[in-house]
Amino acid sequence: MKYVVITGASTGIGYDAARYLIARGYHVFGSVRKQADADRVRAELGEQFTPLLFDVTDEGRVETAVTQVSTKIGNNGLAGLVNNAGIAVAGPLMHLPLDEIRWQMEVNLLGQLNVTQKFLPLLGAVPNAPHPPGRIINISSVSGKVVYPFMGPYAASKHALEAISDALRRELLIFGIDVIVIGPGSVKTPIWDKAQELDTAPYQQTPYQDIIEGMKKVFVGQGQTGIPVEKVSEIIYKALTQEKPKVRYAIARNRFSGWLLPRYLPARMLDNVMARRLGLKK
Repeated sequence: MKYVVITGASTGIGYDAARYLIARGYHVFGSVRKQADADRVRAELGEQFTPLLFDVTDEGRVETAVTQVSTKIGNNGLAGLVNNAGIAVAGPLMHLPLDEIRWQMEVNLLGQLNVTQKFLPLLGAVPNAPHPPGRIINISSVSGKVVYPFMGPYAASKHALEAISDALRRELLIFGIDVIVIGPGSVKTPIWDKAQELDTAPYQQTPYQDIIEGMKKVFVGQGQTGIPVEKVSEIIYKALTQEKPKVRYAIARNRFSGWLLPRYLPARMLDNVMARRLGLKK
């Protein structure tokens, strides 16, 4: 039996990754924030799923979860930790409250590092670990490399997560623990339903009002036609099991337009493309 911890397992990428790994013989510990979600996911995925009740920013709850996992797995250790939980704060940086941006970084960056630090001993970051080293899979985004208008806080958190991943990968070489980043584009999950709920009221008296409304439609459309979530689960499994996995996996619906073009197009040209699409030019 191999054991994996996945954060943010109630829906979307985390839920499907749990389903996918369980079908391939893993026991998955999945973090959720509500007891109702814990009960639902356990009922749907079966006995090979153990819910962990914690928010990634709550150090005490995460420590309790580590004890719970340690009691279950004994000296077997964790085969992997999938840092998937996250939020997306959207809006023009000119008007976004700093507290919202701080919370974005608290969840998507410091929360991931909090979980990683707490679970590292179970992954083999101790002298003479009695089990093979596990792997850390950090779920980033295309926004970890490419920044879109109104997604500044989210992109900043993912850029920072990628930097932390590079540092951790190099620092953990002494334990043989690998750190792998997966950066998908828009994935077809329920998170895009929340884009329709974006409150545009704070921007009604600003020049961004109409542009924000248009942005909502673009994001919802991307989500509805996004990458199948199963594709991300396949890559997570590959990152956990391949003898020599890549350092970073990019997953795009259209690799040319969704990944290569925005990364290698001259910056001013990309600015103009985005401006025309969202109506940002005078």
